[in-house]
Amino acid sequence: MSTKNWQEIEKARTAAIEVLLHNSKGPYHGLPRTAGWGYPEPYTRDLMLSIFGIAVSDNAKLTASIRKSLETLSKNQSLRGHIPSMVHDPENRGATDTTPLFLLAVGIFRKFTGEKDFLEISVQKALTWMEYQSPSDDYLIAQQPTSDWRDEQWVLGFGLFVNATAFAYLSMLGYHERAHKLKVAMEHFTITESSNPHHRHEGMVVKRKPYYALWSYKIYSSERFDLLGNSIAMLSGLASRTRAEHMASWIEEQCNLMRDIGDLVVPLSPNFFPFILPGDADWIPRYEAYNKPGDYHNGGIWPFISAFHIAALVAAGKHHLAKEKLYALTDLIKKSSNKELEYGFNEWYKAQTGEPMGQDWQTWSAALYLYAVKCVEENATPFFGS
Repeated sequence: MSTKNWQEIEKARTAAIEVLLHNSKGPYHGLPRTAGWGYPEPYTRDLMLSIFGIAVSDNAKLTASIRKSLETLSKNQSLRGHIPSMVHDPENRGATDTTPLFLLAVGIFRKFTGEKDFLEISVQKALTWMEYQSPSDDYLIAQQPTSDWRDEQWVLGFGLFVNATAFAYLSMLGYHERAHKLKVAMEHFTITESSNPHHRHEGMVVKRKPYYALWSYKIYSSERFDLLGNSIAMLSGLASRTRAEHMASWIEEQCNLMRDIGDLVVPLSPNFFPFILPGDADWIPRYEAYNKPGDYHNGGIWPFISAFHIAALVAAGKHHLAKEKLYALTDLIKKSSNKELEYGFNEWYKAQTGEPMGQDWQTWSAALYLYAVKCVEENATPFFGS
């Protein structure tokens, strides 16, 4: 790794810490804020994912802030174990991913603090809640459209992101038998016939492709590529080493094709592709205003997801490629909506232009950057297997 490139990364790492410290105390009960200016609220999913970077930051103030978030969530947990969408608001419910992300975050917190029984009562309640989220009373977890982090995009039935996260927290917390059974369920192929007379169980493996489906339910599924869900699958060990290696190569091939036709201008992958276009069967009229092709959830470039992709490449043994992606991410996070900022750590960037489109100083953008740097620096994936 060149000295010049690493000096740039060190500068960006210092800037990321500054962003997180700025955001560590917001106007809602002193809880961390989701972005420097645009999102003062403590969104649960954002803060739970931020623990990846906080855990490798070795910063006592940031550790205290995430501890406060986790303890507040445990107090605001519903009677049946569900975790709210806002850390401070027990009535703001309905998200599919907040409870699994809480469980994953507690698992990571236990590992880096050594507090093996941290929030154990809340963990058991949350685990029970998750067991009831399977309509088949089995292992795959179902969801309603727009109930996970994609609040403007439909994922229905068994979504990859939520189920990959469930595999990760089960493994992290030591529930290896249940994690294995979830993996077995996910390893079934999606059903491609128009009927299922033999009542086969659907899965999430896509035939003749190396990645997992965006979602699957009975005879229906989406084979569009979800970078976040598949990166977590690679990082957590849900995807085998061979599958992860093939997936990493396939992503590069597809991104090169998108660059050839002008759908992508930066050397980072969109969060989702191929983009949903007007006239496609899964196009929804609302997307014209909120989720255009190459924008937001429909193919925008999200730094926190790019960071997960970098970690996944390290897990797949693609160390040189992971470094190249880290260099590219370091360049991208400098761009900001507020041109006076040296580092924007913006929420998301448009695939066709590379321009920032979301809020600057986004907590999870800064935090996951720290995690990506640590993975590349150590050629390892902290808190996960080698």
